Amino acid sequence: MVEIKTPEQIAKMREAGLVVAAIHAATREAAVPGSTTKDLDEVARKVIAEHGAKSNFLGYGGFPATICTSVNEVVVHGIPDDKTVLKDGDIISIDAGAIIDGWHGDAAYTAFVGGGHAPELIELSRVTEESMWAGIAAVKKGNKLIDVSRAIESYIRRQPRPSTGKYGIVEDYGGHGIGSEMHMDPHLLNYVDKRRMLGRHNPKLIPGFCLAIEPMVSLGTARTEVLEDDWTVITTDGSWSSHWEHSVALTESGPLVLTMPDGGKAKLAELGVATAPDPLG
Repeated sequence: MVEIKTPEQIAKMREAGLVVAAIHAATREAAVPGSTTKDLDEVARKVIAEHGAKSNFLGYGGFPATICTSVNEVVVHGIPDDKTVLKDGDIISIDAGAIIDGWHGDAAYTAFVGGGHAPELIELSRVTEESMWAGIAAVKKGNKLIDVSRAIESYIRRQPRPSTGKYGIVEDYGGHGIGSEMHMDPHLLNYVDKRRMLGRHNPKLIPGFCLAIEPMVSLGTARTEVLEDDWTVITTDGSWSSHWEHSVALTESGPLVLTMPDGGKAKLAELGVATAPDPLG
């Protein structure tokens, strides 16, 4: 069943989302050559403590850190450690979350470490991020979940192919409902699969519906495997990947991006979508 939130509950999720936005801002500054992924985790822990929030990653299913740090061919769920030292030319996905009064926020971004990045990597991140925004723009009354999946996939498929030949839309992981838990129904595919999106798996979007929209795209295969630590997910062909995510609430006035400082207003305006007023003013 999909958890439908009240305006008051969405306001709490907005508080949690702003903590996530603060984690993103702080870790962006810290993701420089020579820093370790454990250094980034310490930065995130400090931000969470400063805001009086709780981590929804730490201890989740036994996960040992407050953020996921996924470097290069690691798609998602990379575990921060003191052995992974960032260097010029790396890309890293930083996935972070927070809880305020039992309500969750969750978002991720891809960062470029130092310089020397190939143009195809810069384009990979752009395509992944813009496909996320296409999905967010599809979060409106009258649409169904499959419309969000279609918007994400359609954007990616319309882009010129990279020199590697294709963009791989990761199949085994996707977006999800969010609210009183970090991961809730429904599961959101980043591509259209009508066999898997029938009935209750393709609910209608109504006010109070909250989603974490998170495309993951590689410069090669769509297939992944999990390493021996039971968390780290890599592409099976070693191709590098990008990951972007925001938590979004659908209100009577339209979508609100809970994990962006401006609620997504500026970006969605470019797409011709009006956003909901910020419940926190």
